[in-house]
Amino acid sequence: MEIFGTHQHRIIHGDALQALQTLVPDHSVDLVFADPPYNIGKCFSGHIEKWNTEEAYLHWCYQWLDLCLQKLKPHGSLYVMTATQFMPYFDIYLRHKINILSRIVWNYDSSGVQAKKYFGSMYEPILYAVKDKQHYTFNAADILIEAKTGARRKLIDYRKAIPAIYNTQKVPGNVWDFSRVRYRMNEYENHPTQKPVALLERIIRASSHKGDTILDPFSGTFTTCAVARQLGRNSIGIELQEEYVKIGLRRLQLAEEYKGEKLQRQRRSFETDSIA
Repeated sequence: MEIFGTHQHRIIHGDALQALQTLVPDHSVDLVFADPPYNIGKCFSGHIEKWNTEEAYLHWCYQWLDLCLQKLKPHGSLYVMTATQFMPYFDIYLRHKINILSRIVWNYDSSGVQAKKYFGSMYEPILYAVKDKQHYTFNAADILIEAKTGARRKLIDYRKAIPAIYNTQKVPGNVWDFSRVRYRMNEYENHPTQKPVALLERIIRASSHKGDTILDPFSGTFTTCAVARQLGRNSIGIELQEEYVKIGLRRLQLAEEYKGEKLQRQRRSFETDSIA
């Protein structure tokens, strides 16, 4: 494995399970955003992600889910994604280990291939959970959106002691409308399942404070880490494919530091990690 970065932002080039076991201390992370391969045959930098059986995929997922929970602080939060057909398994597995507060639907404008013999998928599910439902971070004021009833229709709420117009802002519900990242968009990177900046902005603003540490065990284009840096958070990103690690270095503006030998770099063999 290789580690690139600074104290505030670390990029780990290696396998997620091994990196989580050996390079991320327990109870050290405030927020986890996990967007793993979905086991639907996508090609990631020449590697087709497809397990032999669904059982094998789920076994692998349960391993890294347990590790992510182990890395979370007592008041930490977890957001996790997967394909619609696997999310029920995630839900059932996690509900006995952590408090699930919301089941979020990320709704987007269109799918890549239009279905003709069934109803095509137009959303991806996200589970939002916290370790301690009495003490966790949720910055409602930082993620307010327009409340159309009050802002546009200006309807009166007569249930109040003194009738008044409905609020013009509200906390988002559990259906989120963000466009998918497409070719030639400003934020586009060469990756088949890139998540939009707006999605990560909402998650990070809602569930972390400045200076908190955010972990993304399947970083891909490193949107999580890039947004974390923009918002004054620290980040740990893990990625197996070298091509995507290079994207992360650029997005975090660490590439030039690395070329100038200002970037801390450590090479560790898997055998060394096992001994440690």
